[in-house]
Amino acid sequence: MPLQNRVTPLGELIADPARGLVYANRGCLHDDAGRVRRHHDGKRWIACRLRFRGWQRGPLMQPGRFTELFFLDEATAFAAGHRPCALCRRADYNRLTDIWRDLHPGPSGADAIDAQLHDERLAPETHEQRHHRAPLEELPDGAFVLHDDGAPHLVLGAQLLRWTPAGYVTRTPRPAHADATVITPPSLLDVLRSGWHGAVPLLHPSATPSPWPRSAPPASR
Repeated sequence: MPLQNRVTPLGELIADPARGLVYANRGCLHDDAGRVRRHHDGKRWIACRLRFRGWQRGPLMQPGRFTELFFLDEATAFAAGHRPCALCRRADYNRLTDIWRDLHPGPSGADAIDAQLHDERLAPETHEQRHHRAPLEELPDGAFVLHDDGAPHLVLGAQLLRWTPAGYVTRTPRPAHADATVITPPSLLDVLRSGWHGAVPLLHPSATPSPWPRSAPPASR
């Protein structure tokens, strides 16, 4: 039986046998029997390499240890509000802090970044994931929105791609002159606008090839 350690763009923890490309954690979320009991533990939500320096992780969900989480790709991790790890992805973390200084004058260390992202990803009253409205045509590739029946969709060129734990399916044209409910936190949208390419895959291979050119403008302009 698969463990409940796959994370959706909505930040939800689900059990699914499909494999992800990004390793992550947000604290110890499970009990001694390996059952997930909480959504997060603290503000430090990070996204890591699957492999680093040959480290052997051993059995997953050990008692008292952090809960090993997995994302389909970095775009999914960004949508859920995770940022690059400062240890296994030091170059990516340094680039993030450089971008952060331009966006948020003041402290740009891990504590400041994590506090800002925590405010952007969760509503303090309900602890539910925050969303915001924005014009679809202004969103960068890699952003996530709710579309059609409220399912998470990846923005990619002239398309919206429906997310599933195993990859992207059901490509539809990106509507022109329309607003969308955006999942990805605002600060991480700006990171995507920088043309982000890191040590882990930004997009799962199922996102390409595309029936439309990536550089094409939104449909029906």
